[in-house]
Amino acid sequence: MAQSPQTISRAGEARGVRLRLLPNFELSNHGRRLRLPVTAQRLLVFLAVKERPQHRWAVATRLWADLTDDRSGAALRTTLWQVRRAAPAMIACADSHLRLSPSVEVDLHESVRRTRQLGTDLQVHDGLLDFLSHDLLPDSLDEWVVVERERYRQFRLHALEKLCQRFTEAGEHASAIEAGLRAVAADPLRESAQRVLIEAHIEEGNLSEAVRQYRTYARLLQVELGVEPTTLLTSLLPVAAQTRGVNVNVMHR
Repeated sequence: MAQSPQTISRAGEARGVRLRLLPNFELSNHGRRLRLPVTAQRLLVFLAVKERPQHRWAVATRLWADLTDDRSGAALRTTLWQVRRAAPAMIACADSHLRLSPSVEVDLHESVRRTRQLGTDLQVHDGLLDFLSHDLLPDSLDEWVVVERERYRQFRLHALEKLCQRFTEAGEHASAIEAGLRAVAADPLRESAQRVLIEAHIEEGNLSEAVRQYRTYARLLQVELGVEPTTLLTSLLPVAAQTRGVNVNVMHR
């Protein structure tokens, strides 16, 4: 969508502005922390998670759903003024639409972008674990944040598992186990997370750690859900033990 000349001419003013949403809201301009009213924070969060331009009316009615159209529109105008006073050009306006300026650095966007670049080059993974270890604004009760939080949670769980596998394949066992542990911490009942962690322990040659992790998970499943691990997970340890010529009892105690 085309931007007005005024928006384009001021776009550079948002450079150096960084918006942090993982796990909590924090806004800074060239390293200096900026403080905003809660309403202004909610507006920036909304535009950040939506990414695409949003119509002013849609923004106003979503963020101020308990107000009339006139009052919600007035609230949006006041909030836009508050944001622009703190950091000009953070929000681009064109054709009755609003969007976060592309020059604003958002940790959520960076996390998604870098995760999608996951490959065999381990240098791409530097620092990615820190991004993937946090939920999106866990203290927010806004319905639209809850939806986006769950979407990002699923995204980061898959990413942590994939990262664990990449490190395991590369022989980077310590990093693999760290990624696996963070995936398990994010969702202890998720079997795919447990599986990649157990596989990392096996590949490192630590069958005892693999067995311990399996038993911990099996006990948790029994207590929380009253079920047993799947055959896919249970079969990992006997196969690994047979390959190494040792005996192992995977039954949890």
